[in-house]
Amino acid sequence: MGGNEEEKAEGPVPKKQRVEEPHDFSRLPDELKNVDFSRPIRWGKCFPYISDNDNTPAPPVSTVPVDTPPVFDDSSPALCHYIHAVSGRARACTIHLKPHKGQTTRPVPTPIFMPVGTKGCLKGLSMHELTTDPALSCPIILANTYHMALQPGTELLDEFGGLHCFMGNNINNETSKEYNFNLLTDSGGFQMVSLAKLSQVTEEGVTFENPFLHPQKGDHGKRYYGKKNSTTTTIQDEAPTDDTNVSEEDNNNKDKRMMLLKPEDSIRYQNEIGANIIMALDDVVSSVEVDADRFEMATYRTLRWYDRCLQAHQKSHCQNLFPIVQGGLDTSPGGLRERCLAGFRRRELDGIANAPGYAIGGLAGGESKDDFWRVVDQCCKALPDNKPRYLMGVGYPLDLVVCSALGVDMYDCVYPTRTARFGVALVPGPTPGTLRLKSHDCATDHNVLQEGCPCQACAGVHKVSRARLHRLLKTEHPLAIQLLTQHNIAYMMSLVRQMRQAILQDKFDAFARDFVHDQFRGGAEKNNSGGQDIPVWVREALAAAGIDV
Repeated sequence: MGGNEEEKAEGPVPKKQRVEEPHDFSRLPDELKNVDFSRPIRWGKCFPYISDNDNTPAPPVSTVPVDTPPVFDDSSPALCHYIHAVSGRARACTIHLKPHKGQTTRPVPTPIFMPVGTKGCLKGLSMHELTTDPALSCPIILANTYHMALQPGTELLDEFGGLHCFMGNNINNETSKEYNFNLLTDSGGFQMVSLAKLSQVTEEGVTFENPFLHPQKGDHGKRYYGKKNSTTTTIQDEAPTDDTNVSEEDNNNKDKRMMLLKPEDSIRYQNEIGANIIMALDDVVSSVEVDADRFEMATYRTLRWYDRCLQAHQKSHCQNLFPIVQGGLDTSPGGLRERCLAGFRRRELDGIANAPGYAIGGLAGGESKDDFWRVVDQCCKALPDNKPRYLMGVGYPLDLVVCSALGVDMYDCVYPTRTARFGVALVPGPTPGTLRLKSHDCATDHNVLQEGCPCQACAGVHKVSRARLHRLLKTEHPLAIQLLTQHNIAYMMSLVRQMRQAILQDKFDAFARDFVHDQFRGGAEKNNSGGQDIPVWVREALAAAGIDV
């Protein structure tokens, strides 16, 4: 759940969300009443996991060579998922996505990090640079359904042939083979947390107040959501075209137009956006919320909304709908995470749904790292191995290494691009693995950001020193942000490529150990080098994956 870069806040700062009275929405769904929760929920498992029905090892995973051409069939008409190698629980896979008419796509090698282009672009980088520069070469990025529906409107994107074409992919059918990419859109569910003070959740959907409470100069207050005449989007009276002599109170009363986002609306918007992978609308609660009843209601509602998303989905032949596992931080036997997993398993076994992949949501919101990794561990142990597993909103390099060890395939986060705009570069070395270019230490530093990095700032004949970047940042020159953004994306793409290569060589355990020991140099353990000790959560999470650090 990538989310808007300006919205996402770090740390446990829960916002009070307005929610309807529970009524019977917290009642255990009928399909779960006969589930045996004394046994862990899992299905479609392969070694090294435990088999579905007993405590014996699961059968070996079926692998194929890296260059195997994709095969799409009726069970998964728009996604072909191949596993090439496993190293412990870490997996090297390829996700092939069927393009829409007029689009071009390319394979997605995993593990993969997806940069977040909230409004269909990354600040400081063109799509051509993002997809063709060898240092980046991103095969897939994330866009935000809520913000695309707000501006420019998904109906316009549909007229262009979808967001791919709106962004320039295959425009006029003259795009080179190198200039192609895939898109994933979130459902708008993340905004229930990031815009909690402006939203109200009911069984029907989530209603957002217009965040633009006052008309902007030159736009005559004409800001609305989606299709102006849509029967599923509520739009109140528009603001006056001339706000002269209009009191602030009048403006607020007249300009609080509302957006009712139902599961059906979210899917319609995403069908019009035309992303290759789309998300079911889920009821998202902040991971640091303390209301247990609210989490229970959200878990069951997520299952019901998934059913509505399935009914509304009109493009299953070319768009892949992923459900999202919710359930807060409750990983207890028969707890909320298991109940959500059991609901998805029931739908798949009953033939109601055949999800092409699954997402793990509700994390990266300020919860403890101990809670975080245990949720990821439980979901990876439960979800079927023949489908991609996507961990939403996670992008710290250490988290990628740990969660890949647990079995995650896909990630997204605003962290690399947002931190670049604060003048911070991602670099190897001791935790936190960052370099603050605005610090005085960089003012006279002749070194590049990272030796061996292929980005424009670090490579070639026109290398840019840390001192030069320091001066550009101090003068607020946009070139600094552009170079840092490219470097940080290059760092993330290099990291996932290194992880993939280690898995293909069955050396991921050694890779993970080296990465962790490089970040945590254990002052007490290694000749008082001054480094930090490895956190307990890292040790325990990697131990759960069979890696001793």
